[in-house]
Amino acid sequence: MYRVSLDTIHPMNRLLGIFLIVISAASFGTLAIIGRYAYADGLDVTTMLFLRFTIAAILMFAWLAIRKEPLPRGRTLLQLAGMGGLGYVGQSFCFMSAINYASTGLVALLLYLYPVFVTILTVIFQKVKLTSRTVLALVLATIGAALTANPQGGQLPGILLAISAAVIYAVYILVGTDVMQKVSAVQSSAVIFASAALVFGILTAIRGPHWPATQNGWLAISGIAVIATLVPVATFLGGLKIIGATDASLLSTLEPVVTVVLAAMLLGEKVQPLMLVGGVLILAAVLLIVRQPKKNPVVETASP
Repeated sequence: MYRVSLDTIHPMNRLLGIFLIVISAASFGTLAIIGRYAYADGLDVTTMLFLRFTIAAILMFAWLAIRKEPLPRGRTLLQLAGMGGLGYVGQSFCFMSAINYASTGLVALLLYLYPVFVTILTVIFQKVKLTSRTVLALVLATIGAALTANPQGGQLPGILLAISAAVIYAVYILVGTDVMQKVSAVQSSAVIFASAALVFGILTAIRGPHWPATQNGWLAISGIAVIATLVPVATFLGGLKIIGATDASLLSTLEPVVTVVLAAMLLGEKVQPLMLVGGVLILAAVLLIVRQPKKNPVVETASP
């Protein structure tokens, strides 16, 4: 049995945690951009996600072997398998399905409500007390994500699917906070990727695969697996272990800013004034988090 107690984080360790989460957000922000090229080459959703997680799993297991780290076992292994096979698969499926029913902007906005759900869940289940600075950062990040996404309309099925994706991701983050006290980011990522690959492999076999048609498609898939999957997940889990779920989820709202900037640079999409305002608000939220001293959840054995 475990309970969460608080132990002050060294400033340099906290800075490292923040840096890891920022790298994660920036890398995740490339997913939609690279994915555009993959879809253009003929891939469908399940095949793309199967290849994404399969390649990432192979690379992560190779890294695990180089580091000579053992695979997690027992309850920890089951938790990580659930994070990949249920959490990551569920979030990805709901998000990609929601786009079929609602505008991309609205779906993105609803997904980036997950910090709100993380905060609510930590208050309810972990009895975490929120400071006024954290609440302000949460409000700024949520408003900023809304303005950056620039939502336009949507239908009820898409709204429900997008909210489901946000809730699933919030639970994924909270489960990850507990599990990451027991294993390294490499160990956890290897199991998560493999579990997600297995589920999407089954779905791809049932629906029939749609492989990349050209070399460009395979390059896009490789980019998705490494830049938009392996790097961001590993750095997110590493940062999550240091700074905790609420701050990690808030800092991750940098992702839509990166997506908007890359879309403007690489795809020629126009950046609206509201998007710029949203980016400023998100950066303000990040500064609030960086400037405040935080405490780190430490897992320790408790009495029955």
